[in-house]
Order: sequence, then structure tokens, then C-alpha cells
Amino acid sequence: MTRTAPAGDTPGFVSSEGLELVAYHELDGRPAFKLAPYEHEGRWYLYTGHIWHRGWTILDVTDPARPELVDFVEGPYNTWTLQVQAANGLLMTALEAIGGPDTERAVALWGLDPDGGNDEGVVFWDIADPRRPRRLGQFRTGGAGTHRNFFDGGDRAYLAANMAGFDGNIFVALDASDPSHPVEAGRWHVPGQALDGSEPHVHQHYLHGPPYPVGDRAYVPYGRAGFVILDISDVANPTPVGTFDIGDFASIIGVHTVLPLLDRGLVVLSTEVIFEGGMDPMNLVLTIDVSDETRPRPIAFLPPPEPPAELGIRDFTELGGRFGPHNIHLPHGLPHLAAVGDRVHITYENAGLWVYDIANPRMPRAVDHFIPDAPTVRRGLLPRELATQSEDVAVDARGYVYLSDKNHGLFILRDRAL
Repeated sequence: MTRTAPAGDTPGFVSSEGLELVAYHELDGRPAFKLAPYEHEGRWYLYTGHIWHRGWTILDVTDPARPELVDFVEGPYNTWTLQVQAANGLLMTALEAIGGPDTERAVALWGLDPDGGNDEGVVFWDIADPRRPRRLGQFRTGGAGTHRNFFDGGDRAYLAANMAGFDGNIFVALDASDPSHPVEAGRWHVPGQALDGSEPHVHQHYLHGPPYPVGDRAYVPYGRAGFVILDISDVANPTPVGTFDIGDFASIIGVHTVLPLLDRGLVVLSTEVIFEGGMDPMNLVLTIDVSDETRPRPIAFLPPPEPPAELGIRDFTELGGRFGPHNIHLPHGLPHLAAVGDRVHITYENAGLWVYDIANPRMPRAVDHFIPDAPTVRRGLLPRELATQSEDVAVDARGYVYLSDKNHGLFILRDRAL
């Protein structure tokens, strides 16, 4: 383990030997949120969404040690442009009302202009020239928009969408065979979300996403409703085949991400920390046995990160901001993203990035970490106490790891084990 002091504009950090810092890019003061590496004709690009700024950044990362900021594409006013996915010459970007459907909290926490209007849904772009996306078509939900979605460049996209007439996000399958005119192909929701009086209303059933399809199944992180396996062989009529309920564990978000590893009969499941200062209930990352898909069965907790001695703290709540799991590297079955074997990359907000070895899924163990020092410049409203908040992680097929933060720029690391 090493403690590295700041060098130039690069923040200091604590890291293990398995993760090497290759570069840091300040992104013109626009912190990245979600990340999408992409390879085209031997050159590598990174598309980033943003949380405090409206639009998308394009970087050339062919030489990861010298990332080049190619362009910033302006997005619509008063609209979250959080997520990006690039595959097969196409880019899909999510649009969402800032803060989602909860307007009151969004004004206070995220800077929503309640009278400013917003755009919503998903937009498809032609990236035959990866440096100059060309807008093709848009799908609108009629509600607050979409949050985390799945798109692998094929004829289908799978959305966590707030459709008109529903409380929270639901599962929506999209026909993207003509990306200039994407249309809904099917939908499914947890009973209690419809607002038309056809079912007893239940609040906080919320598909955070992304839904993760494999074959004729979709593995769906459905918030407080738990983890759901859907049969999507008839995409117009998805049906549940198995569920795992986390009960009262975790924050109000509940199940945040699921990573299917079906060659091993496994799913890695995470919740998401929400409140600062350790005020959430227990948040967790689990390995789930799905060899019997009708009865998903948890088999192990991933042990929470322990602070390295160099930090001089008893636990991570002392650093301020949120502490707990957020995003997991998801390969989406794409050749330009690193497949997941025994190493799982997970962001832990103020604890940075942690890598877990799940060679034995009953005994997962932390093997590597990278923890940036707290930022010194505030770029957005949160966290209230300025602290590292590592948000998203993506690993490309070369073994380079991209790490985003609410107030830092972009960290590019090398995973020495890949």
C-alpha cells in the first residue's frame, strides 16, 4: 500500500500495488458521472455523462497516459444527462428530470429549476465518427425520463423508465432496430406502481437499473422491491420467474445494481448508500446463487472496505460525504469492455474504488483499492462536506480503469491483474 502526494493538478491518493494511476484529467471543471469506453478502428474513446453539467464529454484515450478532451456536447437545460452507452456505431444517452420525479428534494439537493422545464427519455446518436456524434432519434417516456439503461448496440434497449402514469421507474423494452425512430416493445412493473387506481398504491418500488439481459432473461435491480429475474422471451409480455427480497436492509434505493455471471450460476448484487455521515441502514454487496432461477439465494457478503492505515481513521464515515457501495463495472457483453472473471470492481463513494476477488464466491475478499484525497474545489452541491465520492467505474478490454467523482476530474488507472 502506498500514500502518494499530489503532483501538479493530480490529487493525492492511497492505493494498493494492483492499481496504478496512469493519468488524471480535470475535464474542464465538469466532473464525469457515468462512463462508456468505446473502440473504433484501433482508437479508443471515452464518453462521459455529467451530474452538475448538462451534456456529454468525449475523450480520446488511445494513449491512456495522455487523454485528449475532444469535445463537450451540450445537453438540454434543467435535465440530467447522467448515462451514456456506446456500441456498434451508436451512442445511447439518457435524459431525466433533475432528481427524478421527486421535485421538492431535487430543488434542494440537485439544483433543479422547478419552473424551467426539462427534456426526458433516451437519445440515439450515430458515432460512425466517434469524435462527432450525429443525433438520430429520441424515445420519450411522458414522465420524468430514464435513469440507468442497457444497450449493447443491437435491436433492443432496456430502460429504467418513469413512464406517464407510474410512480417510480418501471422496466421498458425498446425496439431500437431503427435508432431514428425507437419505439416501445414491452413493459413490466411491480404491482402498486400504477397510478390509475387499478391496483393498491405502494410507494418506493423503483427500478434503479440498468436491467441486464442475458439471452431470454433480464436481471433487474428493482430497488425496494428487490432483485427480479424476468422472462423476456416474449418481449411484449415480460413475466417474473424469480425474486430476491432484501427486506429492510439498505437505503431507500434498495437494490441498485446486478451483475450476472451465469457461467458460474452467480449474480453480484449491490445496494446504494444515499445519506451522508453513516445515517443509512446497512448497505451491502452480495453474491447470489441463481442456479435455481426461481429461488435466488444469497451465499456471501462482500466484506466492507477497511481503511488503510495511511488514512489514520477508524472507519470511512470520518471522511465525510457518503460511504458505501455505488456502481459495479458492468461489461454488457461488449468486446471493448473487460469481461468479469474473478475480479469485481466496485465504487464505494468516499472509500474510492475497491476490487474484490470472488474466485470463491462464498469467501469474497478485498484485494485492491484506490482512494483519492478529498477534492479541494467544489463543482456541485453535494456532498455537503467536501469529500471524495467515487461514483462510476468502467474497465476497458485493455485493462484500463476509468473512475469518476462528483467533484474531482477523471482518474485513469491500470489494473495490473488484467
